[in-house]
Amino acid sequence: MTEQERADALKVVTLIITRCKQALPKFVPGTSQHTLLKNRIQALKIGSALLGGGDVEKDSNETLTAALEPLASIIRKCEKARSKYEPGSGQYNRYGSTIRAMELSRIQIENELHRRML
Repeated sequence: MTEQERADALKVVTLIITRCKQALPKFVPGTSQHTLLKNRIQALKIGSALLGGGDVEKDSNETLTAALEPLASIIRKCEKARSKYEPGSGQYNRYGSTIRAMELSRIQIENELHRRML
């Protein structure tokens, strides 16, 4: 991954974290939507830290492993939404950059887990 790819992914992840934090108060704590957003925010923060060269040593292996599913969920939902648009359109491209950012975050988390296993 190039530094430009890393910077682009970090920008997208940071933007999504902001949007999720803004949406969080709209849901009642304890509801599935609230929990989903909390889990996504946690996963995105871990991905952001790894993309930005931050420290995730305080996060347990279980926390890192748990972060993989929310990222996979975002990827699936974006792929499904993107399929409704023509390649080259604005929405298609926006979903593509989100998918790339989530995949890079997922790879970073998997690499960190692998590093810890050695």
